[in-house]
Amino acid sequence: QNSVVLSAAIFITLIGLIIYLHFVKIDQESLLVIGSLGIQVTSSYASGKESTTFIEMGQVKDVVINEAIHMQKVIYYLCILLRDPEDPQGVSEVVPLFQSSKPRLDCLIEVYKSCQEILEQRKTAPQSS
Repeated sequence: QNSVVLSAAIFITLIGLIIYLHFVKIDQESLLVIGSLGIQVTSSYASGKESTTFIEMGQVKDVVINEAIHMQKVIYYLCILLRDPEDPQGVSEVVPLFQSSKPRLDCLIEVYKSCQEILEQRKTAPQSS
């Protein structure tokens, strides 16, 4: 009887580990910004599964570095501010990036500068109809 309980516990633990690796444990995160198209955010899980989100550039209002207090510590993270369709000056949603990898501030600043360069090029480029 004890061996049945032990076998069941091991089986449940293995199933839980497989579910964790497949749906929760993010191994790598990437950001691709193309000024004329949009922003693609890709998360690669430990199991090899990938999740991709695409945000059209017309929806993007700005990219910012935000800060939060977590466990008596200030953490920084990169966010995409989405334009509110009803209010051009407003923000409808804040999309945080790199939530699993939590890069240091100096790395975030480099990514932020690159994103801002692309956004500035898009603003200064003549709009074709």
